[in-house]
Amino acid sequence: MPLNAKKISDEAAKLRRRAEARLRETRAGKPPAAPLTEIDSQRLLHELQVHQIQLEMQNEELREARVRLEESLEKFTDLYDFSPVGYFSLDEGGRILEVNLTGAALLGIERSLLLKKSFLSFVKRDDQATFLATFEKVFRNPGKHAAELALGTKAGATVWVDFQATFAAAAEGEGGFCRVAVSDITSFKRAKEAQTRMETLVSSNERLQVEVVRRKESEKSLKRSRNELVQSLREAKRMEVQLRRLSHRILQAQEDERKRISVELHDEVSQLLAGISIRLTQLRNEAGSQDPRFKRSLAKTQKMVEKSVGSVHRFAMKLRPTILDDLGLIPALHTSIDEFAERNKIPVDFQSFAALEELGSNRRTVLFRVVQSALSNIARHAGASRVRIRIEGRSGGVFMEIHDDGKAFDVDQVLQITKHKRMGLIGMRERVEMIGGRFKVQSLPGEGTTICVHIPRTRKRITAQRKQNDKRL
Repeated sequence: MPLNAKKISDEAAKLRRRAEARLRETRAGKPPAAPLTEIDSQRLLHELQVHQIQLEMQNEELREARVRLEESLEKFTDLYDFSPVGYFSLDEGGRILEVNLTGAALLGIERSLLLKKSFLSFVKRDDQATFLATFEKVFRNPGKHAAELALGTKAGATVWVDFQATFAAAAEGEGGFCRVAVSDITSFKRAKEAQTRMETLVSSNERLQVEVVRRKESEKSLKRSRNELVQSLREAKRMEVQLRRLSHRILQAQEDERKRISVELHDEVSQLLAGISIRLTQLRNEAGSQDPRFKRSLAKTQKMVEKSVGSVHRFAMKLRPTILDDLGLIPALHTSIDEFAERNKIPVDFQSFAALEELGSNRRTVLFRVVQSALSNIARHAGASRVRIRIEGRSGGVFMEIHDDGKAFDVDQVLQITKHKRMGLIGMRERVEMIGGRFKVQSLPGEGTTICVHIPRTRKRITAQRKQNDKRL
């Protein structure tokens, strides 16, 4: 209160006390201590008027002070309710005693509904232990205590807050309560998480860049290796084509050499042996009645010579039957098939066509060798009971099929020259591809084995087929 207002109030109080005393004396019937003179009355009236003016001024000051106080209270209320920070007052049990509008808005619940509610009920399960530990410290160790908590709103959202708590004594002087300031740090947490993710992404990006560089180096190395491999493959294919052509030349040279040896055996050795046989016959006739033992010796020698003639003839037939060059492919095939059937007791169904003899010598020789090798394999490995051979003229060439009902085998394994010592199928394929043909083998359990050969008719088609075979390599 201002000093002037206090002085006026004291004087007014003295006048009031004097007036009240005189009133009591008058009511009691006592005469006044001294009658008031006119001058005293005027002075008293003047004093009362002055005090009235002073009281009116004091009343005006009090009204102004009340207005200022109400304005300050309104400002405080606005600062409290609309502060950017949520304020809570919690009792020792953690129940909400007071809360500002910001705190209520933070939880998404009307302020009146929050009173007496347990603050713990809004704390997420994972952070409840942290809240309880912090809340206990407030009452045990006075001072400011802080924690970061996750709160659940009425809408089910999660809000991260900075929880600042301090102890406040009660007005009565006994006990106390907890004052809490809650700041929304959800944006900060999300920004921090985003920063962490960004740092992780940056780190991952750096590792990725290192990996990209490494992979580019690996790709370059792989590309170089691939180019080297392509070059090696090309060189290997070129070498294989050359080897295949060399193999074809070797086969052709073998065939020519067989033909030469067969002709020499047939024309020279066979004739020489036949001459020896005739000479032995003459010697036996000229011997007449000489020693019977000599005649028997001559007869035995003659039989040996005749047997040798048969062996030479069969050997010449295996090398290259002269009938193939003298009479043609079909008679040679009939002869070879008949010998196979008689020797192995396996019937052979053979069909061909007359125009087969129009083929060139090399192609007729290949067909004969394929049949000869196939029959040899059947006799040694198949255990077949029947054989079927079909040779047909088709558009663009000759098609031959050799089928037996014997045991099946793994074609791929047999055709692996490095893993299998038997060269029958490989030799057939080499001979067929040597003249530009196609060779195929199929072997299935319970169905037997089928060899298919297709040979083109014209030289142009033979050349084209050879190029196609070389590309496949």
